[in-house]
Amino acid sequence: MSLESFDTDALHARVRELAELARSEDLGQRGDITCGLLPTPAHDAEYRLVARQGGVLAGCLIAQDVLQAYDRRIELTWADGYDDGARFEPGADAARIRGPSLSILAAERTLLNFLQRLCGIATTTRAYVEAVAGTGAGIYDTRKTTPGWRVLEKYAVRCGGGRNHRMGLHDAVLVKDNHLADVPAERLAAVVAEILNQAASLSPPPAFVEVEADTLEQAEQIFKVAGLDLVLLDNFSNAELRRAVRLRDSLGLKGKVELEASGGINLENVRSVAETGVERISVGAITHSAPAVDLGLETV
Repeated sequence: MSLESFDTDALHARVRELAELARSEDLGQRGDITCGLLPTPAHDAEYRLVARQGGVLAGCLIAQDVLQAYDRRIELTWADGYDDGARFEPGADAARIRGPSLSILAAERTLLNFLQRLCGIATTTRAYVEAVAGTGAGIYDTRKTTPGWRVLEKYAVRCGGGRNHRMGLHDAVLVKDNHLADVPAERLAAVVAEILNQAASLSPPPAFVEVEADTLEQAEQIFKVAGLDLVLLDNFSNAELRRAVRLRDSLGLKGKVELEASGGINLENVRSVAETGVERISVGAITHSAPAVDLGLETV
């Protein structure tokens, strides 16, 4: 798994911020009153992180950040072969956590919340990636992420073998149907061309400029605009996707303008969508609907 071009500094910063927030809401002003009532004194202890179901690992890079929010003396060591993007089986002993027992017990739920969520996204993403293997189409995430968690969830998508779309409204241009709702069909190409010209003057420039088409007729108009990077084909049938691919190719735009399919994509139909010839498939479900992977902490 490669995080090339991914902003890991921003990732660590956000994890530390979220971990402090989680710690504050859990411990409040009084701290862990359960641990305070235990008859045994605080001592150093060792726990193992156990996978209660299989999945794809995401969170190795940030787990220590979470624990540090509770106690800098806590140390986490991943087992050999366990790194972001690795598969794990049910019952796997993935990591060992050592340090002051009461600090680890306080941090336990927060750490598991982070890891279970991220592993769930990575696992779901991997299922989609494997479903389209060999077609040449990539699986991309969307902005359908948990508020405050976007950089973490997009990191988990990468751990699962998926690819990141824009990080937010600030780094790329995606002109959607609602932006063009009042534009008549005969003016569509001209309006898109003007947007593209204005985007070229931005500093820094956007990562890409993409325009959404809801129909083949709209796609045909958009293809007339030179310099676009992507065309989003929203809720197209497979037959319409194939026609859009043929049209794009017939205009000599293959390799210049990539096509992205979106809308109604699931594990049952993603392979057939990929086989239409589109280069990209965006799937909101890999973040907004990924089930958590069950992990637990047990004493050694």
